[in-house]
Amino acid sequence: MRHLFGMALLAMTMACSNTAAQAAETEYDPAKVSDSLKAIFQFGSVATKQALNQNTVTLISGTIGGTYVQFGADLASVLDDGNKLRVLPIVGRGSVQSVADILFLQGVDLGIVRADTLDYLEKKGFAKDIKKQFTYVTKLYNEEMYVISSKSVTNISQLNGKKVSVDLPNGGTFVTAAIVFERLGIKPNFLYIEQRIAMEKLKRGELDAVIVVGGKPYKSVSNFVNDGRFHLVNVDYDRPLQNDYLPATLTAKDYPNLIAEGEKVDTIAVPAVLAAYNWAPNTDRYRKLATFVDAFFTKFPAFQNPPFHPKWKEVSLSAPLAGWQRLPSASKWLESHAMEGAQRDRFDDFLKQSNAGKNLQSDAEREALFKQYQAWEAEKTGSARAQARGQR
Repeated sequence: MRHLFGMALLAMTMACSNTAAQAAETEYDPAKVSDSLKAIFQFGSVATKQALNQNTVTLISGTIGGTYVQFGADLASVLDDGNKLRVLPIVGRGSVQSVADILFLQGVDLGIVRADTLDYLEKKGFAKDIKKQFTYVTKLYNEEMYVISSKSVTNISQLNGKKVSVDLPNGGTFVTAAIVFERLGIKPNFLYIEQRIAMEKLKRGELDAVIVVGGKPYKSVSNFVNDGRFHLVNVDYDRPLQNDYLPATLTAKDYPNLIAEGEKVDTIAVPAVLAAYNWAPNTDRYRKLATFVDAFFTKFPAFQNPPFHPKWKEVSLSAPLAGWQRLPSASKWLESHAMEGAQRDRFDDFLKQSNAGKNLQSDAEREALFKQYQAWEAEKTGSARAQARGQR
């Protein structure tokens, strides 16, 4: 059988090489309105409106200057595919607000939230069984905690009773700061000020510290103009923090404006999560999420190269997230592609043993041949199962 399939593969490679077409590159005028948009403006109707909304996925990101906003822009840049899929990022107001938006705001399909937010809402009695209402597409990356203060502050315990800004009241920074300081027994006077404004108040002496939580390089921290009075304070990885957080280290390479050359700052980090409402599989909202997952996971390698945010390099699509349930379509994609990976390994071994690969002229021919191999394996597996059932 293997010999027969090898002969079939060789015959197919000859056919592929005879029929392979060269794809021509097309140059586009960036000032030209596309034909599809012209058609929408000229002939748009109720049907057009339905078609446009059918495959548009809305993503709540984060506040201006944060990593979430950049991730949302990256997703739209890579995944937008005409009428097949459009990702529409929206500037959010923080992790707690994003949780509420995913639950209640019409048209919001996805959001980037911090992993500690749902636990915080439950432990404080603001929500009950909230994790059952959510699924996650993937764990994204770890977000570092930054404590920006004057150089006279050498330990965060010195912020007890001091004026400390923790961004907007419904943001993830406030949640993480509240959890960390509570567990360490420190009671600052929290003020809820948007980060860019808080940075200026810190310079004027109106604040004692500004807390920021976000993936490095975090724009508002990188852009902080330091006249030499300020630095980043260590956040030690003490035992009360170890169940929900991870240790992290910052260097002058990360933030030369706040860390001296050759020095380092220890801090903690919390995972960011691409989350969605737990829609039933037979709903249109679930279908849109499945479409997004297929495009996102398929094109994922593109995100790990410039010009996209460096934090994409930390993302592992298959990484588990304790206490969360994964979106079923995401689980199925990962399972099927894990099987496909094993199939590709067997296919590569076959090509080496049979020398069939020598006749392949392009990646397109190789992919076509692999599809034939998959079909042959499926037929062989189906025949074996039917034979086993017949022997029972």
